[in-house]
Amino acid sequence: MALDLAFAGVAHIHTPNFIKRILARNDVRVKSVWDHDRDRAEQRAAELGAAVVSDPAALWEDDAVKAVIVCSETNRHEPLVMAAAAAGKHLFVEKPLGMGHDDAARMADAIEAASVIFQTGYFMRGQPVHQFLREQIRLGHFGKITRVRHSNCHSGSLGRWFDAGWLWMTDPVQAGVGAFGDLGTHSLDILMWLLGDVARVTATMDTAVANYGATDEFGEGLLVFENGVVGTLAAGWVDVQNPVTALVSGTEGHAYVCEGQLYFKSSHVEGADGLTPWTALPEAWPHAFELFLDAVTGGSTEHLVTAREAAARSTVMEAMYRAAQEQRWVTV
Repeated sequence: MALDLAFAGVAHIHTPNFIKRILARNDVRVKSVWDHDRDRAEQRAAELGAAVVSDPAALWEDDAVKAVIVCSETNRHEPLVMAAAAAGKHLFVEKPLGMGHDDAARMADAIEAASVIFQTGYFMRGQPVHQFLREQIRLGHFGKITRVRHSNCHSGSLGRWFDAGWLWMTDPVQAGVGAFGDLGTHSLDILMWLLGDVARVTATMDTAVANYGATDEFGEGLLVFENGVVGTLAAGWVDVQNPVTALVSGTEGHAYVCEGQLYFKSSHVEGADGLTPWTALPEAWPHAFELFLDAVTGGSTEHLVTAREAAARSTVMEAMYRAAQEQRWVTV
């Protein structure tokens, strides 16, 4: 029998992709959909063959619903997540978890206290190149790492991708962030997954074509990790190409990803000369959302993002926005 799910908010631009993934499976189904925008809820419910509820409390009170997918506007996350956790519902919450440190920490506390399965949309962890870099760092094959870089950019503002029903994502009051935070949270997750906690940050952000008013369309961040590594993070909606997405540099090794190809040099690994693409990579994980669906239907939770990790990313991103606004370094 298929496991019953519910949507608490269907505002996020990734909602159609999640619906497609659910419909492709036979072990889960969506029973109910809620959104403060009734028309939006009815559209998605029709696609899913689900019922529309007028009050999110109906989701928490339905014992048949075992897991809830929160794709609301970011500023609506906290009350939905707190209620769902209190009701013992497993939770997929679209990134970023919170508007900043305070609400994200409260949500993480509630999720941990409820002992429910949690996941968010940091799908890049499962990509083979990132798995490989993490393992090589663990093995010490870069020596002392001195600098890292991650870049996540697309042409969303240039192409006005958000005009067709997703404009809230360009409003920091509802989204908490603009382009830098929207895409940069994925890069931040990878950098922190590779290197741990961040000590202090600074950043700069701006508009390029101002297609969404004063909302930042691109930015660059500088991070100093607790272990002393210096990192840079680029993210934006105004790039026509983003060829070099990752770089790790150390005293005994170096790696970078260009057009999806990994180039790896290390004195510890035979054949790692950095001249030709390194293809000995692990298998890709399923998409982050698929990992959640697998987990709630009895599969492994090993590769899920923890609520505490998600909250830490909201904390660091909030600090980078404060640093950009105040033009200074901010201690995390």
